[in-house]
Amino acid sequence: MRRISRITVAGAATASLALALSACGNTSTSGSSESKGNKGLAIAYDVGGKGDQSFNDAAYAGLEKAQKEFGYKTADLEPTEGETDADKEQRLVSLAKQGYNPVVGVGYAYAAAVKGAAEKFPKTTFGIVDDATINTKNVADLVFNEEQASYLAGVAAAKSTKSKVVGFVGGVDIPLIHKFQAGFAQGVKDTDPKVKVLSQYLTQTAEEGGFASPDKGKTAAEGQIEKKADVVYAAAGLSGQGVIEAAAAKKVWAIGVDSDQYEQEALAKYKDSILTSAMKDVAKAVYSLAKSVKDGKPETGIVRGDLKTGEVSLSNSNPKFADNAELQEAIKTAKEKIISGEIKVKSS
Repeated sequence: MRRISRITVAGAATASLALALSACGNTSTSGSSESKGNKGLAIAYDVGGKGDQSFNDAAYAGLEKAQKEFGYKTADLEPTEGETDADKEQRLVSLAKQGYNPVVGVGYAYAAAVKGAAEKFPKTTFGIVDDATINTKNVADLVFNEEQASYLAGVAAAKSTKSKVVGFVGGVDIPLIHKFQAGFAQGVKDTDPKVKVLSQYLTQTAEEGGFASPDKGKTAAEGQIEKKADVVYAAAGLSGQGVIEAAAAKKVWAIGVDSDQYEQEALAKYKDSILTSAMKDVAKAVYSLAKSVKDGKPETGIVRGDLKTGEVSLSNSNPKFADNAELQEAIKTAKEKIISGEIKVKSS
């Protein structure tokens, strides 16, 4: 991961946005001035930004694939400190006006901004990750059944704990992260009712740094480990790196999220402590949206990824996890039951 201060990131993002706006002139308030250029996919990052080894980096992987396959120009912009919905909308509008299509807001925080920009640029396809509230004909709501992958993470935790105590660290106390916690807790309890689940949210709002503060994640994990947790699952974006660091230092298991964190270069020195990761294929969702636009048949409405489609899953990169036959069988059985409907996974 790039070690860069948030102030620097904010400055870079502001500069990027200023350049974008200067390139396209005054912001349009109607679709009539939409560029007819051949630029491709553009993404605007959520808090934590590029380099979080998780959610945002997964979106960037989708952008990279589209750029390589379609050979067109792409763009990706960082968030700024303390930005408003209007700031987010301005970022999306500037990209649309330059001719980027589709334009994706990475994260539920872009809901109002995507809705506003989409209404101004009806010929541009917009996407938003992790929000299903926008009812606009040129918007694709890219959502996932995170609770299903989290259930499997709970099975893995219950099968791997020796202390009979496991932990969950959520970045922000919001419904999206409740899905991770609920699925995880259910998976643990269904597998072994004797296992205790400790749960903690780092902040009440994203603005307080719940998704962007590894130090907060580390402190929370250390507290759970002191209470005997020997497997800790983090759904906390960049803050999850602190959870993984704490687990490695105390020689207990961490479970990553969103991307396969065992394979992340920035986390390489902690990889032996990363049991698995509950993944959602944001990269595939972003790429598929770009491909649909390229093919002239843009995705719109709710586009959902789950265990059945393969867009949520557990990673198998750690050999200690992949080669554990008993653990793998338990996860396989749980997965089949979720897909068949025999197991109904809670989302809150």
